[in-house]
Amino acid sequence: MEHQVIELVQPRHTLIGEGSIQEIPRYLRRIQDNVTALVVTDQGLVKIGTVKKVTDELERAGIRYCLYDGVQPNPTVGIVNEAMDRYRRENCGCIIAIGGGSPIDVAKAVSILAVNGGRIEDYVGVNKSARPGAPIVAVNTTAGTGSEVTCAYVITDEVKNVKLVMMDPNCLAYLAIDDPTLMVGMPPALTAATGMDALTHAVECYVCREATPYTDGLALEAIRLVGTALRRAVKDGGDMKARTDMCWAEYLAGLAFSNAGLGLGHSIAHQLGAQYHIPHGEACAQILPRVMEFNTPACRGRMGEIAKALGADTSGLTEEEAAQLAADSVRDLCDDVGIRPIHACGFSMDDIGLLARHAMEDTCIPSNPVTPTAEEVERIIAKAYCEGLVVEAIRQQGVGRERT
Repeated sequence: MEHQVIELVQPRHTLIGEGSIQEIPRYLRRIQDNVTALVVTDQGLVKIGTVKKVTDELERAGIRYCLYDGVQPNPTVGIVNEAMDRYRRENCGCIIAIGGGSPIDVAKAVSILAVNGGRIEDYVGVNKSARPGAPIVAVNTTAGTGSEVTCAYVITDEVKNVKLVMMDPNCLAYLAIDDPTLMVGMPPALTAATGMDALTHAVECYVCREATPYTDGLALEAIRLVGTALRRAVKDGGDMKARTDMCWAEYLAGLAFSNAGLGLGHSIAHQLGAQYHIPHGEACAQILPRVMEFNTPACRGRMGEIAKALGADTSGLTEEEAAQLAADSVRDLCDDVGIRPIHACGFSMDDIGLLARHAMEDTCIPSNPVTPTAEEVERIIAKAYCEGLVVEAIRQQGVGRERT
């Protein structure tokens, strides 16, 4: 019998809870005396005062920093290069990322380049860097991406219009922070999209080929928390219990998939984001139920466990019926939190072949429990598109939802 050794990866330090950003200076002093930090964020978080809450802590502690706020959703190679230039010019020794997946992904790219050199395109794939990157303090402001805990990052190649996916423990955060007070002002649509991203992480990780008892426990608890907290967080952004529960959900899901893997849902969502600039969590939600149905033959029992974790009653159901209930429960959650269907996001049927080909090349594909063909990927996308059209037509007629 062949023995298998599992390596578990996670940030060096993690802080979860209200007011945890106040601890940042204490951890920075452990890195280096008089260190200069590059603060990586976006202009929206600057304008609403979220960044100031963090930089005020730095100023009170006398820690020097410089600001790069040019991050955009689905950050590009060009944005990474701009941030890297700022890091070098200011002689920085660490990076503080403030935001969701986009700023943290840029910070990871800068971290790797700062120590390993080259171009970010050189690191596409798994474990491509030679040395640990520059220290990152990842201050998460959205309860979904899991970027503060993971060893994954995604950068868009704006020339080829594809997403570059990197998995590399050398970009793990030195300090991960989930402070729910920074998430209170998130708009409902962003709360919904990032929450569905967390759910997709947990679902795909739970059924992926590399799942372990460790990741199973994390993923199922994350699914349960999303099922109980996301609707409340979307309805009332000031519900601190819901916000804190979503912090735990996205952190647990991020830790789970960083130690196991994802699947076809993310492979397709990456292409939808690159092609149509659909927010990543929204793209995941749009495609997840159809991917779950596609994967069911390989993991019916696990799909039933997902249904139960989401609060569905599976008693008296066959294994097949319970698995279908899992996908339908995800659809119901998408509806309740206001996720837009694909056809409302600029999608064109003419692009299905291109999207499928790029999805088949995505880093997440090998972990999927079923190995798809390009034609099967095309059908999944087409079914998700048609389902959205049918559901919208049914709603306009004022009757209940039916499945396609």
